Amino acid sequence: MTYVDLNPLRAKISETPEASEFTSVKKRVVAAKHQKQPKLLYPFVGNPRENMPDGLPFELLDYLELVDMTGRIIREDKRGSIDVSLLPILQRLNILSENWLCIATEFGARTGAVVGAEQSIVHYCDSNKLNRKPRSSHNRLLA
Repeated sequence: MTYVDLNPLRAKISETPEASEFTSVKKRVVAAKHQKQPKLLYPFVGNPRENMPDGLPFELLDYLELVDMTGRIIREDKRGSIDVSLLPILQRLNILSENWLCIATEFGARTGAVVGAEQSIVHYCDSNKLNRKPRSSHNRLLA
């Protein structure tokens, strides 16, 4: 995933991952600025644990830092890399800390830790014998 998100940077089409059109990292950054989760992308659901919801098993902030650090590595076989004089990605983004905090720490509490189409959620809850369905009132955070 990081490799794909860095392709435009490595090809010198963009100067930073967050400025790269048509990449998941750009979609995630744009969505996070509005306290949302991109609809068509698998969500980051935090560290591996019991009863893990479907999603990528780490935090969005960690992924952004991984992309940034990897993009700074200069490779002889690639044309581009992140300029060493640029600030780290989280500082470049200048996203309100409340939005990052909400996405990074309240995801499960706001969604019931189950995300997906309503029919899929109902099926999941039925299959796992969960009597309480996740709250749908917070769907606007993930739209």
